[in-house]
Amino acid sequence: MSTTMEIHNKTSKQKIMIILALATPAMIENILQTVVGFVDTLFVAKLGLVEVTAVGISNTVLAVYIAIFMAIGVGASSLIARSIGADDYEKAKAIAKQSTWISITIGVIFGVISYFFAEPMLKLMGAEPQVLNAGVTYFRIVAVPAVFISLMFIFGSILRAAGDTKTPMKISIWINIIHIGLDYLLIFGLLGFAGFGIAGAAWATVLVRVIGTVALYRSIQKSNVSFSLFRKPVNRSYGFTYSIIKLSTPTAIERLIMRLGQVLYFGLIVKIGTETFAAHTIAGNIEMFAYMPGYGLAIAATTLVGQSIGANKQQDAYKYGMLTTGVGVITLSIGGIFLFFASPWMATWFTDDQIAVDMVVTALRIDAFAQPALAVGLIVAGALQGMGDTKSPMYSTAIGMWVIRIVGVYILGIQLDMGIAGIWLSIAIDLVVRAMFLLYRFKYHFKTGRSIEYAKGN
Repeated sequence: MSTTMEIHNKTSKQKIMIILALATPAMIENILQTVVGFVDTLFVAKLGLVEVTAVGISNTVLAVYIAIFMAIGVGASSLIARSIGADDYEKAKAIAKQSTWISITIGVIFGVISYFFAEPMLKLMGAEPQVLNAGVTYFRIVAVPAVFISLMFIFGSILRAAGDTKTPMKISIWINIIHIGLDYLLIFGLLGFAGFGIAGAAWATVLVRVIGTVALYRSIQKSNVSFSLFRKPVNRSYGFTYSIIKLSTPTAIERLIMRLGQVLYFGLIVKIGTETFAAHTIAGNIEMFAYMPGYGLAIAATTLVGQSIGANKQQDAYKYGMLTTGVGVITLSIGGIFLFFASPWMATWFTDDQIAVDMVVTALRIDAFAQPALAVGLIVAGALQGMGDTKSPMYSTAIGMWVIRIVGVYILGIQLDMGIAGIWLSIAIDLVVRAMFLLYRFKYHFKTGRSIEYAKGN
């Protein structure tokens, strides 16, 4: 998928095959990471609830870091994909190099902040005294080398923007296998080795990120966007920082809006009741497996729309965006059907409490009908980001989270006393409105010719 001739002048059926070839490895990678995160949590849970809480609070702070790192990846992906679409590989390499240095800089800054302000940040997140010591230990080990988190995100984004989703998947498979092994060894020990408890979980995570960073960088050196971190380019200046930051900033704001909104609406759910919050959390964990393919398809949309826009193939860009969305609607609808019928069985994995099970089933059966809208929102947002419009997804998240979801939970869940049904109806309405808005924006760009402006880099 690395050259424009391979993705253009294709029939709709051939385009769908290209979409699936790009999306499937990314889907597998996302699902695998979800499973490994589940196993990691399971291991830490064996240490005790204090350790689970410490890791959970630490990861809440890290999620803010990751939002920034992902945003840089989105900006870089859009610019690299368009450069490759225009057959300007030297520009793509220069953007890849510059985005890497931006990621290194921000990763180091976050690492320094983590070292000096670990305790105040965890206190701000509500860590109680018995959780704080374990939390600070875990957080410092994982967050001080934040540069490796940022590098893994940017290197993966560079490869995917060039059309290579298989390499990040392959690397993810074997480093996650290593992660599970290191997790067990460093947490619990083996053959006379005592293990380090929660610190062991942190060190396992760091070691795997270092290995993943090296593996991804070596893969880039073998790709058509290879670059040297320290050698100066011959014919290119370092003039892409502004473009990368301009595209990344709305995405970063979008992720922060989402995180802050989640904190507020989680607080509203807690007000409804502890059992309701627990059921909501369980439903969210189960739902994740249904919509995970949407992220893989969103990556495919970003790459294919971006490369088509760069090649001034406007019709192809539109077609790839719509076809990928169609594939996503079918895929997530099947997941929705599975959620609807399998939810009573899946809920019992997490709890034996029949009231909680009933609430989880209610939530997932409402969510089942929202899966097509979720597919549209995820994939069209990826398509828009591929063509350089990172503002529309930001607007949709701001309106959806702060106006529809939070207000909806308050009115339906609390004021009308609809409980879990009110919460998930609010989420469904949010997803439908976002999908309609983003689809309108995507079609608007092509109807008005604004997609041509993006192709020129405006």
